[in-house]
Amino acid sequence: MRKTITSERVAACDQLPGHGKAENEMETGRAMRAMLLIVLICAVPVTGIAQTPVALDLNDKLHFHAARAFGPTAIAMSGVKAGYNQLTDSPAEWGQGGNGYRKRLGSSVATSGIRNVLAFSLDSTLHQDPRYFRSVSTGFWRRTGRALRGTILTYTDSGGETLSTWRLGSAYGTALISNQWYPDRYHSVRRAMADGSIRLGFDFANNMAAEFWPDFKRKILRRKP
Repeated sequence: MRKTITSERVAACDQLPGHGKAENEMETGRAMRAMLLIVLICAVPVTGIAQTPVALDLNDKLHFHAARAFGPTAIAMSGVKAGYNQLTDSPAEWGQGGNGYRKRLGSSVATSGIRNVLAFSLDSTLHQDPRYFRSVSTGFWRRTGRALRGTILTYTDSGGETLSTWRLGSAYGTALISNQWYPDRYHSVRRAMADGSIRLGFDFANNMAAEFWPDFKRKILRRKP
């Protein structure tokens, strides 16, 4: 009898108007605390970090972000992302077939464009360097730490190091903007926070590839007869 009453009370609480909002706020708070923890971890010095070469000027940064938004590799990746979303039927409201794929491809290309417009605006205004610099140290974990640090921190044009405002701002800003053309269920700050964090996760993966791929490629080439 007690279990039944308890279950009914829990169900009733779940239906209260403020319950879902409070739960969402708690999850958002946990996500923010996790992000803060990562920032604090990255603030710890890592040995063997390569120094920046000549700083990019405004024109260099424009070309850098234009290539990342609409270069051949970027367009190919947008096509792959659209194909994956087509296979997973995400979002389901866009349907399947050619029309569904066109919507997903257009969304992916537009999202990439918005991300790089915001990134260019921020890094050029704040004089931050958008490039990733490989570590000069050895060891998997040290270099992985460098890739993580390079996701949260960035160099300034003068050679110092600071919080990567251009990356964080463009990641979460793009999520807030691009979700507006998705179905209504995507129109929330909570969803934007989640999507922005996923984008930062992909940035970390890109840094890992930039850190280790040249070594891996050299090993492959050496094995060829």
